[in-house]
Amino acid sequence: MKKVAYIASECVPFIKTGGLADVVGTLPKIFDKNEYDVRVIMPNYLCIPNKYREKMQYITHFYMDIGYKNDYVGVMYLEYEGVKVYFIDNEYYFNGFTPYGDVKWDIEKFCYFSKAALSILPSIGFQPDILHCHDWQAGLVPVYLKTLFAGDMFYTSMKSVMTIHNLQFQGKWDIKTIQEYSGLPDYVFTPDKLEIQKDASMLKGGLVYADKITTVSNTYAKEIQTPYYGEGLDGLLSARWQSLWGIVNGIDYEVWNPATDPQVYKNYSVDNFRQLKKINKIELQKECGLPQDENQFVIGIISRLTDQKGLDLVDRIMNDICCDGVQFIVLGTGDGKYENMFKYYQGIHPAKVSANIYYSDERSHKMYAGCDVMLVPSRFEPCGLTQLMALRYGTVPVVRETGGLADTVEAYNQFEGTGTGFSFANYDAYELLNAINYAKEVYYNNKEAWYGIQERGMRQDYSWYNSANIYKDLYNSL
Repeated sequence: MKKVAYIASECVPFIKTGGLADVVGTLPKIFDKNEYDVRVIMPNYLCIPNKYREKMQYITHFYMDIGYKNDYVGVMYLEYEGVKVYFIDNEYYFNGFTPYGDVKWDIEKFCYFSKAALSILPSIGFQPDILHCHDWQAGLVPVYLKTLFAGDMFYTSMKSVMTIHNLQFQGKWDIKTIQEYSGLPDYVFTPDKLEIQKDASMLKGGLVYADKITTVSNTYAKEIQTPYYGEGLDGLLSARWQSLWGIVNGIDYEVWNPATDPQVYKNYSVDNFRQLKKINKIELQKECGLPQDENQFVIGIISRLTDQKGLDLVDRIMNDICCDGVQFIVLGTGDGKYENMFKYYQGIHPAKVSANIYYSDERSHKMYAGCDVMLVPSRFEPCGLTQLMALRYGTVPVVRETGGLADTVEAYNQFEGTGTGFSFANYDAYELLNAINYAKEVYYNNKEAWYGIQERGMRQDYSWYNSANIYKDLYNSL
């Protein structure tokens, strides 16, 4: 029996702000329970919904030295869908209405969390073979394991894996502050370890000290070894290329299934989508206040509204997109400039643009079922889940060839009759417009080819089972 602890700041269904939560909440369920004992360790946020909090059981508590303080560490427990989840309890750090706050406060909070995640293991009677740490919030776990915990026999045989979900976020602050919060020794704050441009990076610490590194697609694993995508860590990642694995994320095929999804207007499958998918389009148009016409080419964006997502490209060509035969629906929140941008275009194209500046899980399911195209023109995209969900629902992705988008969407080839979507290479607004216009041309003028693209997309398998098999190989290599 191999024992693995997933250590992360988010996990569905308890708390989610991004794809990290989907990975941590879904992947442990996939492993064969006869071979793997996979458990999750996460913070006990006050903002976890009460329906989960009231089911938690108290396990134990103790006090832990960290930095200049002696902090309370409580452990709560809940088994969810066959996975054992431990919640580190400390009201001082984990109160509030959101899991994250300002960066300096989060750094103190996750220094505490990283040390507490290791400290609770003897008291819960779990001695994992592998500590699988996710993003900078768990970045100090491998550092603690190889430094302050190295002399304890309980921890000596443990290996660590560090997964990068987004290299842009590193938990960076000045060395003095991070050393004070973490209690780590001087010798780890050097250029070959935690130091980066005279500050300290918690993620860099994890990447230096972890036995293996993974990220969430093959292409992103290569991209981050270059200065453009490497966020100052390309040299380190190039040096550790033999320990770096790219493993594409999956999606939960039980939740994201157009044949059984209770949140869509009309269920459909790969066998009958030609007749039934358009019912979802009509109802979506109605709900979004757009003219109801099954022949309209409906483009969707479901995204955090940030620079990373390529929305500056969309802004440059929005008036060109909003021509005859096109409707555009956006769902998401983020930077004020992009929220206002979509509201502005809704104001000048009220029959063509629907700006839904909020997030709704239900509306997202309806958009995957009702749109013809899902736009993902990201500047960079470690993996991306939007295009995987779109493929599952027969909604054709239009993506930039970067990271996981390049790995999961095959560009349409009219001569060979292959491909599951449309793509463009350079970060250029008019290349994006060309890709949209090409998709529109196929949609209107070659319906059989369009149906072929949809069908091939729906038959792709991006369930977690494929990814889990690669993670098994990774764990076995340790």
